Amino acid sequence: MAETTRITVTLPTADVEALKKLTDNVSAYVAEAVARKIRHELLGEELRRYQDEHGAFTEDELAEERAEIAAVLGSDTSARAA
Repeated sequence: MAETTRITVTLPTADVEALKKLTDNVSAYVAEAVARKIRHELLGEELRRYQDEHGAFTEDELAEERAEIAAVLGSDTSARAA
């Protein structure tokens, strides 16, 4: 099991109410949301670094990758939640 640290987080009341309707394990839900955000930020940094070194992505490259992502999401509905 991963090491954990207890923290206090303040959220809007309406968000907490909606969150409790979605899950019985608020901590796990929030931890997954934070992990997803961290992955998103790290990927963005990596993409910016790549473009700084190699130039901007071309429209063809972007279209190819969008098609690949769409194919993955179309074949794996669990990936949509990620």
